[in-house]
Amino acid sequence: AAQETTVTAGASEAPKAAPVTANTAAPSAAPAAAEPSPSPAAPETQSALAAAETEKELPISEESPLAQLWKTAQATGHPEIWGVTLADPDTHIPSQIVLQKYLNANDGDLVKAKDQLVKTLEWRAKMQPLELVKKVFNKAKFEGLGFVTTHGDDVVEPENNEIFTWNIYGGVKSIEETFGNVDEFIAWRVALMELALQELSLSTATKPITATEDPYKIFQVHDYKSISFLRSPPQVKSASAETIKVFAQNYPELLKEKFFVNVPAIMGFVYSFMKLFVAAKTIKKFHPMSNGGNLALEFADSKVKDLGQQLPAEYGGKGKDLKAQGKEPLL
Repeated sequence: AAQETTVTAGASEAPKAAPVTANTAAPSAAPAAAEPSPSPAAPETQSALAAAETEKELPISEESPLAQLWKTAQATGHPEIWGVTLADPDTHIPSQIVLQKYLNANDGDLVKAKDQLVKTLEWRAKMQPLELVKKVFNKAKFEGLGFVTTHGDDVVEPENNEIFTWNIYGGVKSIEETFGNVDEFIAWRVALMELALQELSLSTATKPITATEDPYKIFQVHDYKSISFLRSPPQVKSASAETIKVFAQNYPELLKEKFFVNVPAIMGFVYSFMKLFVAAKTIKKFHPMSNGGNLALEFADSKVKDLGQQLPAEYGGKGKDLKAQGKEPLL
């Protein structure tokens, strides 16, 4: 919630009586007509006086939360988030969207939003996610494990399109190769997310968002079909825990809905990690599904007509497979 400042207005004074003139009778003379009692100010006058007092007590310039976040970003030094070069949110809508997402992620708490924003900017300065999109990853480790698909062709209002990231963890050939080097796995996973953000194209967005209205979000699908590990190997736990922390910290308010499909019961450990690092309101967007073939039924309310039918057949649609219609990080 936005920070509140309690201001107590000063008590308004009643008008003073008129001064006594030279013609006023001396005290020894017969009593003159009584001076009229000062009449209280009308309600309108009281309100005006109270407002004037309040104006005096408020700071000369009360900056908006977004303006304060913008100052915080400037002080941090790194200029970019999610492909948006940050600028004054009063005149730059892409920056307004980014900064508002940090405010929304923290339920309007400006102190927490500033802290998260600084940590993200510091992480991006160190990680250089935009460069990871250009990086070529090991094909043997990551081929077929991650895709981005874009649905809809609304050029006028691109926020009406739907963006998906797909993580096909059932396609992992070697646990040690894919998850053994956590830093390498995180870099690949970040590259996939940044690829999706390029499709979302916040840098060209023209409509600001509010605390309740925000169309600039992405669907995520995690598929565990034919998963080859029957227990929770330490490499998988470590990579999962680190991914959850990195994404919760540095990609707030970008998730529309998240579907875990073809989920074996053994994968319950993933949810344990999520509850530790992910906000409760985000957890509500998570949907475990034992049958991935039912996924297409989940998108009847999308602005993209027949979105479910555009998904690959294995997810209940009639579209091409992910390899044909999706994009992967460079391999």
